[in-house]
Amino acid sequence: MQYYTWLANNKCQNRLVLLPFPLIVLIIFTSPPAPMPASPRITLTRRRPWGLRWRSSIWFVTAVVSLGITTDLLVYSAIIPVIPFQLEHLQYSSVSTLTGWLLCAYSAGLVLSTIPIAIYSERCSSRRIPLIIGLIALIISQILLMLAPNYALMAIARVSQGISSSMIWVVGLALLCDTTPEHMVGRQLGIAMTGLPVGLFVGSPVGGALYSRFGFHAPFIFGSICAALDLLARLLVIERHEAIRWGVDPWAAYLPPVESAACLVPDVQRLPTATPPVLTVAMRISDNSNILELGPTAPELPCLRSSAEKQQAALVRKPASLLSVITDLLRSPRALTALCMALVYGIVNSMEEPTLPLHLQALWHLNSSQVGLVYLATFLPALISSPVAGWLADHIGTDYITVLCLAFAAPWWLVLTLRRFLALFITALALQSFFVGGVVPAVTSELAAVSRNMQGVGYAHVYGAFNLAFGIGTAVGPVIGGQIYDHVRSGWTALCVITAALIVLCIMLAFCYTGPDPLLSKVFRQHVASKNVAVSSSKEQTLGPPAPE
Repeated sequence: MQYYTWLANNKCQNRLVLLPFPLIVLIIFTSPPAPMPASPRITLTRRRPWGLRWRSSIWFVTAVVSLGITTDLLVYSAIIPVIPFQLEHLQYSSVSTLTGWLLCAYSAGLVLSTIPIAIYSERCSSRRIPLIIGLIALIISQILLMLAPNYALMAIARVSQGISSSMIWVVGLALLCDTTPEHMVGRQLGIAMTGLPVGLFVGSPVGGALYSRFGFHAPFIFGSICAALDLLARLLVIERHEAIRWGVDPWAAYLPPVESAACLVPDVQRLPTATPPVLTVAMRISDNSNILELGPTAPELPCLRSSAEKQQAALVRKPASLLSVITDLLRSPRALTALCMALVYGIVNSMEEPTLPLHLQALWHLNSSQVGLVYLATFLPALISSPVAGWLADHIGTDYITVLCLAFAAPWWLVLTLRRFLALFITALALQSFFVGGVVPAVTSELAAVSRNMQGVGYAHVYGAFNLAFGIGTAVGPVIGGQIYDHVRSGWTALCVITAALIVLCIMLAFCYTGPDPLLSKVFRQHVASKNVAVSSSKEQTLGPPAPE
């Protein structure tokens, strides 16, 4: 008692250290917390990446995706001429059958991996990571196939190649659509698709030449070098959502200014009182010294404010469940039509692969080098038609381009049944390739539009479905083509007629369902409008002119 009286007399109430320990604990846990002043929040940020603008630009991403498609098709086609010789070297019999099964293993890997890759890509925060993983898998598969001592390892390597192919066709196209404004998607997809004929054109001749000059390992080393260059390009890519965090939007140069201020300019306004000031700590290390720079910054930059809110939605991924995605795609006539055309495209192209060389050899006695020159006529036209069709799809619509390309492609397949003139055959082959090549950018652009108009369905989902349909087509196409050519009299003619019929079916589907306002609806509205005008004019003629007063 005397102790507390002494504390009161000496006015030591604020000296907490003089109080007994139990009382100290009681005061700490029962006293309300004192209001703390707003303290600055410190955020640690990295330095701005070098080459941010060109590494995140639309054209660089387009070039990387096109290079990925080229590498994929180059690796796929470069080893086809050499696999039979390696199987003979390993003392296998029935080489043609085993080669066919290796091609099937590639298609199996592509088809089976498409759905998991599409789901993972939509849920992953970065498109670049799956692309890098896929290319590493491609390099490993090349090495494994080059050193495989038996058929089982060769089949595993081909499955791995199919998985890697799914990465670029699903994730790569989705990355391109993420980076490109809506009004430019068709053009950029058309440019990226030029990698398809380039890879096919370069792969087989280079693979055969390297095998003849340097042996079995040479085509695989060449493919691995191309894949390594592709890997370097993919590592340099900066995705749009990452670039926006640093104040750079790849769309900014292609969109008109909105509200007289771009989103790249920080909105430096007084922050609410409830929000503490933000201090950014930038660490720079040079000459063994650390320099800390402190300074107030605005809140995190918002995304580009455009006139259309759907352009902003491209930054936000809200993936739905697999069942919901499948249900939405099956309910969409536009999506089903585009996927049907992808299936037909895969069947038509792959039916031609095993049968065209045999037809040219049997009818005009062409050797392998001459057949290669004929294939040149099929690859070069697609280099022109693909970007042109993509540009036109952006300006006049996917419905017109799809129907026109298919309509002009169908007659040339009937010309290919003629047996008289080789020059006419090559011309018809080149023209059908030109128009069929123009369908692919329109179809992929149509799928991008479908994705933008479906809640929870991302670009990777629709391109996964596209890859799945195309993969099924390429898997069954060679089997159908080989069986018909071998077992049907005039097998080449039968294949051409079947192809023309499939194209006509696609024309009818595209006329009825392609585009937000299909051609069938436009024609029907025009017919109704003209009919109403005719009815109104006939009524006026029946009633006659008004009587004078």
